[in-house]
Amino acid sequence: MKTLFSPFDMKDLQLRNRIVMSPMVTNSANEDGTVSDWHMVHYVSRAIGGVGLVMIEASPVESRGRLFRKDIGIWSDNHIERLTKLANQVHQAGAKIGIQLFHSGRKGRVKTEEIVAPSAIPFNEKSRTPKELTKDEIKEIIQAYQDGAKRALKAGMDVIEIHAAHGYLVNEFLSPLTNKREDEYGGSFENRLKFLVEIIRSVKEVWPATKPLFVRISAEEYHEDGLHVDDYVEIAKILKKEGVDLIDCSAGGVLPIRPPHIGPGYQVPYAEKIRREAEIATSAVGLLYEPALADEIIRNERADLIFLGRSLLYNPYWALDASRRLGAEIDYWPLQYTQAKENLAGYFLYRE
Repeated sequence: MKTLFSPFDMKDLQLRNRIVMSPMVTNSANEDGTVSDWHMVHYVSRAIGGVGLVMIEASPVESRGRLFRKDIGIWSDNHIERLTKLANQVHQAGAKIGIQLFHSGRKGRVKTEEIVAPSAIPFNEKSRTPKELTKDEIKEIIQAYQDGAKRALKAGMDVIEIHAAHGYLVNEFLSPLTNKREDEYGGSFENRLKFLVEIIRSVKEVWPATKPLFVRISAEEYHEDGLHVDDYVEIAKILKKEGVDLIDCSAGGVLPIRPPHIGPGYQVPYAEKIRREAEIATSAVGLLYEPALADEIIRNERADLIFLGRSLLYNPYWALDASRRLGAEIDYWPLQYTQAKENLAGYFLYRE
């Protein structure tokens, strides 16, 4: 039986467990978009803390695709050196590393940059109105994704994830709420999917077939005229044929609407349904801070990976603590921390 601490194999990727540090924007890069010293501590500490895969935060493929001014960048060859250093340190700590290719679209908050979208519709009444992309500009952005994938490969990344969720540019093309185009990139379901499919094909031209490609989606848009999980089952089937290996199942963000219910595991049914009906690997997200819940999701084959966000912000050693609480025997407890494991195990067990 698979558990949270079972190894995960996909193509040439081998993870020591099913725990992934979810990509989370930190707005802490150097001014030129390079990885900062702070990131070296931030990401490597989670690798030391036992996660199987560290996903670097949303990394824009062009400067105007930034969400915040100090996002980690992947739009320039100047970014490769520091990304390589980070990848090497994460590998030395026993984890694998991936990067999320990203474009903020109409949600970009860098005031000195133009914001763009499939249609000139602002996110809310306080937002700037984005420029509607021309077809030539669309092709340029698709090329930027390919260039970003080339840099990710040079930097030693093990996984690429294309961010197609949370109301950012790719999601804006997918959703009928934000895409009102009348050309081949708008209108029908197939046309709205065209931008993402062309990005995937472009990335796969340079990303080795032996390395996994993930896509993050918003499986529910919380609006009757938006996309819902049944739509994403069909999208996932198409993406699988295009060579996508895993669907990272999140929700929301297309419109400024809060989910009607938020609680532990509230987004897991999306991962479970897409996994079952599209027959593709999925990851689950959404307040999965209890190890027993995360383990149950894997044991019952509701998802293949667990993406943790705020839990790992709060506790970089969540994975080590979870192994203790679940009684899982692991051989990658850091040698330097062994004394804590041995001396405090009884104390924690007594308290619980």
